[in-house]
Amino acid sequence: MRIKNANVFRSDGHFEPGNIAITGTQFADTSADSTEIDATGCYAIPGLIDVHLHGCIGYDFTNATTDQIAQMARYQAKNGTTAMCPATLTIPEAEIAEACRQIAACREPDGAAIVGINIEGPFLSPKRAGAQNPAYLHPPDLAMFNRLQAAAEGKIKLISIAPEMPGAMELIDAIHEDVICSLAHTTADYDTALEAFNRGARQLTHLFNGMPHLGHREPSVIGAAMDSPHAYAEMICDNIHIHPSAVRAAFRLFGDDRILMISDSIMAAGLTDGKYEIGGLAIDVQGRECRLDKENGALAGSVTNLLGCVRIAVTEMDIPLENAVKAASVNPARALGVFDERGSIEPGKFADLVLLNEDLTIRHVFLQGKQLV
Repeated sequence: MRIKNANVFRSDGHFEPGNIAITGTQFADTSADSTEIDATGCYAIPGLIDVHLHGCIGYDFTNATTDQIAQMARYQAKNGTTAMCPATLTIPEAEIAEACRQIAACREPDGAAIVGINIEGPFLSPKRAGAQNPAYLHPPDLAMFNRLQAAAEGKIKLISIAPEMPGAMELIDAIHEDVICSLAHTTADYDTALEAFNRGARQLTHLFNGMPHLGHREPSVIGAAMDSPHAYAEMICDNIHIHPSAVRAAFRLFGDDRILMISDSIMAAGLTDGKYEIGGLAIDVQGRECRLDKENGALAGSVTNLLGCVRIAVTEMDIPLENAVKAASVNPARALGVFDERGSIEPGKFADLVLLNEDLTIRHVFLQGKQLV
């Protein structure tokens, strides 16, 4: 297959006119297949990679069956996310373990590839629990993590940790070479967070949310992440979780190489407004806003998929398209250690490709060379 006359995204962060060849499941230098698609007027971007999402279309990864996970994977792929790390929540250990087993068992050739499992909770601070169920929070515990990793068949790639909690540093020491330790739902000050990054933590979960503010005398975990060149920062760009000015500031503070755009989507993504739940807590969805259905009304994830976040970042936050695409494809692939096979349009990599119209709506999606949309 040959896709011609596209405006092709390159992994160094720019677009250039060009053609794309696909042979079988991979991008190639040339293709013997005579099939051609004229992509005049289209942006050609790599399939997006969402490292943090909890659910969509009425299902939650914490209690979904393999068939429901497959349905979510198909929804994600058709909406431009071709690889993902499903995320759990703060629920009882046995339920997290079962969720890991179900996710690890899912195989869906027409859906987003599962390139890891993201454990968000229970090793978080009760003072910054947000929409995580405080009833099931637990101090960081290596033995518990090992049990969960066994249930996941070794597929846990990320885990959120509040570094000030007893046992947090020891857990980071033990697992950071194999698993991305991401600081989250934390009250940590700068020094504590910097120690965690120096000991091997390398990510910040949903920047600005679930953590102290960046202050000029108390820079907090945000300043520590900024000062740690190896650390990535997740951002939910739904124009609800973060003000556009703060999104622009984050790109300047971290650079476009260290921002990971995420959806943090919940079961209501892809559905209408109404009452739902997350981790056993009631939530209310109105438009883009998803909040706990109780007095404090804390934000409880997003109802926007990752391509939706890219579109919002560009059209409502003045983020250049090339920066937004890089943050949703190249950077997550590098962070996860899968850039050799995903995240850019290069020969030898999986032919995961999204063709966008000039208004950033989807024209076509290809998953490993197969046209889905």
